[in-house]
Amino acid sequence: MNICVFCASSLNIDRKYIDLAAKVGTELARRGHTLVSGGGSVSCMGAVTSAARAAGAHTVGVIPQALVDMEVADEESPELIVTEGMRERKGIMDARSDAFLVLPGGIGTLEELFEIWCSRVLGIHDRPLVLLDPFGLYDPLKDLVTRMYDEGFTRPEVFDAISWTSTVEEAFAHLESRTQPVRPSVAELGEATG
Repeated sequence: MNICVFCASSLNIDRKYIDLAAKVGTELARRGHTLVSGGGSVSCMGAVTSAARAAGAHTVGVIPQALVDMEVADEESPELIVTEGMRERKGIMDARSDAFLVLPGGIGTLEELFEIWCSRVLGIHDRPLVLLDPFGLYDPLKDLVTRMYDEGFTRPEVFDAISWTSTVEEAFAHLESRTQPVRPSVAELGEATG
């Protein structure tokens, strides 16, 4: 499977988040999957890709030119795709992925999470979406979505469209039990990138 991992690029976070990302990368490789990531070399993004490659996984990084210019690109990636902007980046990551795993992160991670989550609720795709949160960072988000549901702003499907997990093993079990690999054709990739 091609598993897209959304995670932090902040250098100001607790080491436990970086260690979690590295553990995810190692487990992803152990299970024979390919990593699709945002193409960064720092913080959790760098940890997940480095650990995945060290354990034998193929990695695909997709990064906008602006971040390459800031010298945060994962130059060691065997497949590093440089895009003009963030929207193209997300489109390629989406097109290349069979499933999505969200780790603790900031507003960029939340933005990626919400786009995939919303499109799944709307039936635009049916690929698994798993949130791995052993430290409870996203507990307020879960409470907010529950309140939104109680107030009539969301459908019941909002809860079915995502799996909330607290261990790496549980996260991969959810990913692997709910997906069939779908590899886009070269023509489809061309359409996704414009």
